[in-house]
Amino acid sequence: MNSSDQVEQYVTLFDSNFLPVGMALHASLVKHGSPFHLWIICMDELVEEQLTKISLPRVTLLPLREVETEELLEVKSGRNSREYCWTLTPFSFQAVFLRDESIQRVTYLDADLFFFADPRILLQELDDANKYVLITEHAFAPEHHRFLATSGRFCVQFLSFRRSVEGARVMRWWQERCLEWCFDIIEEKRFGDQKYLDLWPELFTSEVHILRQTEKSLAPWNVKHQEETNRGELEPVFYHFQGLRITGAHRVQLHNENYTVGRGGHRLYDEYLAELRRCITTLRRFGIALPLLEGYLTIKGKLLALVGRTPCIVRLPD
Repeated sequence: MNSSDQVEQYVTLFDSNFLPVGMALHASLVKHGSPFHLWIICMDELVEEQLTKISLPRVTLLPLREVETEELLEVKSGRNSREYCWTLTPFSFQAVFLRDESIQRVTYLDADLFFFADPRILLQELDDANKYVLITEHAFAPEHHRFLATSGRFCVQFLSFRRSVEGARVMRWWQERCLEWCFDIIEEKRFGDQKYLDLWPELFTSEVHILRQTEKSLAPWNVKHQEETNRGELEPVFYHFQGLRITGAHRVQLHNENYTVGRGGHRLYDEYLAELRRCITTLRRFGIALPLLEGYLTIKGKLLALVGRTPCIVRLPD
């Protein structure tokens, strides 16, 4: 593993709707990823203002207007906000590399990741493989293999590039594909920015390393299976809280109703919800309104507890 004194560089992007989620990601890096620096691409001016007011430590804000290239601006009007975020992702590494020539590695993080251990446990694989790009598989549980056809083998969630000619070759290929086509439409070989990665092991065999530690990169689609496979033990480096939505002042939808996360998974959600509550308290202290998003389900009446009939809808802890 690299020296513990090396500052790892991470980049993420989100708008004001995902501010508490992005803050929770940062909090998990503070706890498990130090020393680190997080670059946040602010996808709207409101989140730029909010993050400036909060002033998170070890963070550099990158306003969208300072990251957008002429190529990106040419395609922007034809894509919705979700699609434009995906289009921008391959350019996020470049934005960081251009601002500091001393940086040798940048790792992209989805804003809804949360670390339970040091991310360098995963990054060490890239060093040991002596390659230039690290990608992670979805590692779907057997009952969810059907999603391979729609979402692809790989997930953009945690993706690292080393500064190198070889890494730049992969990055530029990905940028060009996303400029050509990056939509929230499922096709045989394309879906957003993500299914392009399915081609990398064949096109860039010498450049790309596929993370082997799939048991440490968990998500709703595999956590229960991993718990059963490992006899009840879960030791993730990160969990991808994909599909989590704050839908009310005291209500959260944990995940898409397609998934069952099991007892171990619920323990991970308990820790995450406690951190979300701390982030929300911070927002209130700064007079920032809590952003609410629509969930996958509409629940009327009494809020349901974690052990209730619909376990993907929970009450935020007080």
